[in-house]
Amino acid sequence: MSTFQQPEPKDRPARLTVGVVGAGRVGPALAASLKLAGHRPVAVSGVSDVSRRRAAELLPDVPLMPPADVLRHADLVLLTVPDDALPGLVEGLAETGSVRPGQLLVHTSGRYGAKVLDPALRAGALPLALHPAMTFTGTAVDVQRLAGCSFGVTAPEELRLAAEALVIEMGGEPEWIAEADRPLYHAALALGANHLVTLVAQSMELLRTAGVTAPDRMLGPLLGAALDNALRSGDAALTGPVARGDAGTVAAHIAELRAHAPATVAGYLAMARATADRALAHGLLKPELAEDLLGVLANGAGGTAGTEGNAG
Repeated sequence: MSTFQQPEPKDRPARLTVGVVGAGRVGPALAASLKLAGHRPVAVSGVSDVSRRRAAELLPDVPLMPPADVLRHADLVLLTVPDDALPGLVEGLAETGSVRPGQLLVHTSGRYGAKVLDPALRAGALPLALHPAMTFTGTAVDVQRLAGCSFGVTAPEELRLAAEALVIEMGGEPEWIAEADRPLYHAALALGANHLVTLVAQSMELLRTAGVTAPDRMLGPLLGAALDNALRSGDAALTGPVARGDAGTVAAHIAELRAHAPATVAGYLAMARATADRALAHGLLKPELAEDLLGVLANGAGGTAGTEGNAG
């Protein structure tokens, strides 16, 4: 349950005009959420046809403008561009004189903290890093998902309350991240969320190959329970052949994957080794069984499936 309360009216930032630079999946959703809180989106920039359509759907009647014009019209500007494009964008906007003193400049990159906004800070902007720990679809459902979503917040100490208030107004929960910890914070989220999508997609493909007609229906309850158990119990939730030390079953898995989906073998081996290490460290995998299991994984990495066993 959130420990943050909706800010009192005296603590809320004044109603702001909002601009979005980069109409990807994130920016329009955040601006739409700020609109629900009483702020007023006034300008958005987008390059591709997809981004322009997305802006039109989530921010109807908000005019499209070049980035420099967005900054001229808005008190609060959301810079929602890819991580690698952010430093150059900030430098370019500062060099062209688009940044106004007292303007709130917010980026949503997980990788960067507030220092990436230093060129704008020198021009008088107020820098905030507000990263929603959420996967976005680019549709209206994203606005609903922001309710209860954690945001990684990094800002100068004097702007901390303003940053947290904006997050709360969007329905989120602020989580303060130190500037130096931003890359590690972002790596943790990518490891859990982005790689999860890859693993689930691979699992569905393999189930289809095995003849399962509705892999999503099969995986939904299983993966939902696994996620819930992991969040509740951590490593104690580990189950399956690796945690049990069933070397023969793991060998059979590797053989089948090599025959039917060779591109998945490297990922299976890497995750199996990581699982074995954690299971050993937490006393779930018996040391006497670990030796055979690790031997199978080493053989699998070398291109052979190891000892065959019952895959059931």
